[in-house]
Amino acid sequence: QVQLVQSGGGSVQAGGSLRLSCAAFGYAYSSTSMGWFRQAPGKEREGVAVLEGRGNTIYANSVKGRFTISKDDAKNSVYLQMNSLKPEDTAMYFCAASSGWSGVSLRPQDFGYWGQGTQVTVSS
Repeated sequence: QVQLVQSGGGSVQAGGSLRLSCAAFGYAYSSTSMGWFRQAPGKEREGVAVLEGRGNTIYANSVKGRFTISKDDAKNSVYLQMNSLKPEDTAMYFCAASSGWSGVSLRPQDFGYWGQGTQVTVSS
């Protein structure tokens, strides 16, 4: 059974940094894709950053240059380093993993496994 366990997040002032972590259990992510998505109140879930097994990445335009997705194969984990945070980054952030598919996509519907979500709040 695939399980994605998230940690990190919290509250920070604008300009600050946070790091999100996602550990995958029962999942061979080296041959698939994992990523981060977010959903603000009243808005649809949107892709933030995705990393595929071969190392290719894709970022939402709104976070390019500020966020970095990375992985640790030994820990079967993926991370999201968020720098220069803005109030508009405030949202619930979700880790996601694809189901037998490898590539770079920011579409939530391409991902079949989801973490429990963690809140990120950026104050001005």
